[in-house]
Formats: sequence, C-alpha cells, structure tokens
Amino acid sequence: MHGHMTGREIREYLEQAQVMPSKQLGQNFLVDPNMAKWIVAQLDLHTHDAVCEVGPGTGALSSHLVGHVRKLILIEFDARLATALRERYRDEPTVEIHHADGAKWDRRLLFKHRPLKFLGNLPYSSGGAILKNLLTRPHPFDRAVIMLQKEVIERLAAEPGSKNYGILTLRMQAHWKIQPLRNVPPEAFFPRPTIDSSVALLMPRGDELPQVNDRYFDTLIRSGFAQRRKQLKKQLPKEANWSEIFQQLEISETTRAEQLSLRQWIELARAYDDHPLKSTPQSADESFDVVDAQDQVIGQATRREVHEKTLWHRAVHVLVFNAKGEVLLQKRSLTKDTCPGLWDSSVSGHLDAGENYAEAARRELLEEMGIAHDGELQPLEKMAPCAETGWEFVALYQIFYDGKIRFPCAEIESAMWFPVAEINAWTAANPQDFASGFLTCWRAWCNHRTQA
Repeated sequence: MHGHMTGREIREYLEQAQVMPSKQLGQNFLVDPNMAKWIVAQLDLHTHDAVCEVGPGTGALSSHLVGHVRKLILIEFDARLATALRERYRDEPTVEIHHADGAKWDRRLLFKHRPLKFLGNLPYSSGGAILKNLLTRPHPFDRAVIMLQKEVIERLAAEPGSKNYGILTLRMQAHWKIQPLRNVPPEAFFPRPTIDSSVALLMPRGDELPQVNDRYFDTLIRSGFAQRRKQLKKQLPKEANWSEIFQQLEISETTRAEQLSLRQWIELARAYDDHPLKSTPQSADESFDVVDAQDQVIGQATRREVHEKTLWHRAVHVLVFNAKGEVLLQKRSLTKDTCPGLWDSSVSGHLDAGENYAEAARRELLEEMGIAHDGELQPLEKMAPCAETGWEFVALYQIFYDGKIRFPCAEIESAMWFPVAEINAWTAANPQDFASGFLTCWRAWCNHRTQA
C-alpha cells in the first residue's frame, strides 16, 4: 500500500502485522489522513531534504513523505511494524528502515544525510528520552516537527514561573525555539488515548543567546529543579560562590528554580564554568610570525594583518583518535570570526610568534580540549600555503587519547567522536558543513592511511 491510508485501512494493516497496540509502549496510531497531511506540511519540505522519522508505526506520516524527499530514514521500535514497513517499502530505494529504539539510536549516523529534518509522532512513554537523545546539541537537524501528549508540549514551551516550566523546558529551549501549533483530539488516533495530543514546530536557535557549556548548564538545571519549592541557592553545587554570582547577575537570594528565565540560567552556567578561556574568542591583535616560501620567519604581524593582507603564516591541526578508532571533531562556536558553526579538526590554531609547530600543537590540545599531552605527537604531513588553509603552512599531527575532554564555549559549541566511515560519507555529501582547512587535512590523513 503506497497511498495515504484511511483509519479503516490502518486498523486492517495492524491486524495483518499482528500488532495489538501496546499501552506499555504508549502506542497510539494516527488514523486521520488529513491531520497526517497537515503535520507533514509543517516540515516545509524541499526535494533536496532528507527526513528522519521516529516512531513511524503504520506509516501514516511516512506515506506523505515517500517520493517527495531525497531520503527517508525510519526508526521503529516495534519489530513487527519495522518488518511490515520493510515489506511495504522494499522497492523504494529512498527509504531506509531501522528496527531500533529512538532513545538510544546513534545520531552520528545521521549527519551525512544533511540537509535533514526531524519528524516524530512520539510514544508517550519515551518521548522525553527520544528528544534528549536525538535533538540536543550537537544534532544534524534544520527543523523538527513533533507530536506528543499535550502536557509535554506545554512543558517544552513553558514560560518561567509556570508549573510546567522545568528541566525538559530548559534543556530543549537552550537549543530550539519551540512553537506549539495545534492540538490533536483523541479521535484522530487508534486506539483513542484518554488525553489530547499536540503538535509543535522546533527551529534551531542562532547566536541570539550567549555561548554556554551544555554540560554545566545541564548540571545546574538538574540540581536546581531537584526540589522546585526550595530556594535555588541551597540546591546548587557547593563549590561556587553563589552569593557573589547572584549579586552580579541581580538575582534575589530567595529565588526558586522556576523563576529564572532561560537567559538567566545560561548566565548562571557561564558563571559556574571555570574554564579560563570561556569568554575569550580570539583577539585580532595577537602576534604571529610571517614566513616566506621556505617557511623561514621574515617578520611578525597581528592576526588581523595576516588575514587582511593574506600574508603567509603558520598553523597546526591535530586529529585526536580514541581506542575505537573514532575521531574527535569540534563544532566551532557561532561567534568565531572565521567559519562560525562549521565542523573542524579536533584542535587547530595558529603558532604564536616565536613558537614551533609541536609546541603550538600541545598548547592547542590543552587550551581547546583540556588534553595535557606529553606523549608522542605523530607528525603526518606538512602542507604548503593555499587558499583552503588560509595561506598557512599547516603541520598535521595525530594522537591517541581516551580521557575526558573540556573545551571553552567561546570557541567551541560542542565536540563529538565520529567513526571514520561516517566522516568520509559526510565530507563527501556535505563539504559545506566543514571548515575548509579541516577538509584539506582530512584528505591528507586519508592519503596517509592508504599509503601506510
């Protein structure tokens, strides 16, 4: 069945697949084809988009997507429904079906499919866990349309001071602007739930909020809302001087967690972040060595001058690998002066005046990722200046590291370990997602590996 299904057809389809809707899994299947069509329309689809749909169930929404998008990735938890979807779309090369749990599925497999949108008629039982797994930073989506029980959508969109405002609200609003669109009555589903559902549109935030370290932000909202009636100050981690911080941010000592706005929570997390570089994006006045065609130092100039006059200078890139052979990539902060918001090498940076390549690599590892590396730096390649590298001589190194990472949020929005095969597929499909210097280094690393 390829067409849009009526309620009766959906019930028959469930019978054929021998699926009794499970209360435990929170399964309520959408049976209103007009509603399905309207929900899909909110994705604002273009033919070059890919869509990841979680919880497709009987395909009520999927049937409005197949043939209209470049790629459709379906993640279905129920084995019988996944099998029925495979059968139904077996001749459809644009559809990929995963029998998997959306709350645990590896989102790193999705980046290569960008531009990508998210669609989910999410089960009541695990909706929050699915949102946390797939829609928190770093995520690959440009837009998301979700359907959940009405009270959860109300929590996502809640304002400070309301009883619905809490951890889920802040965790999602930190990354997304959330717009509830409409309620969906119980009769649009089979079996009929006892409560109303709602549809919301999620749009990724730009750089309108200050940069924040997501881990510190999460730690604070979790401790702050552990007991919502209590004064916030008494619940926050003990190691910070909260009286001083509250005074600086003009927050009253008796404030409760639900009274602070998203921006105030972000300011709190920034104050709690003790990273020495948390507020210092690069300065235009740093001094670099200027070099000639033989990479010999011929003078010094500021960062601004070398970039404005395209003077040849020096930089390092380091690729960090873990024991699984995955590579650490960083997503550059939206406030960076070059390549804001793009993905880049594990660490990279200019040599300061008077510094050599290895010293710069160790310094950048420490400053950008908190990696104190005194072991061997494996040099891979030295690249001559060209437009892609910003007229830099680049020394490329690799190291192996399995410890914790800690990065300054002024420079880096997020960091994630990626399998090599995923980076290869992603750089091939969407080179525009990456800083050009990284692409040059990645090609060099791949060549090096094939020759080794």
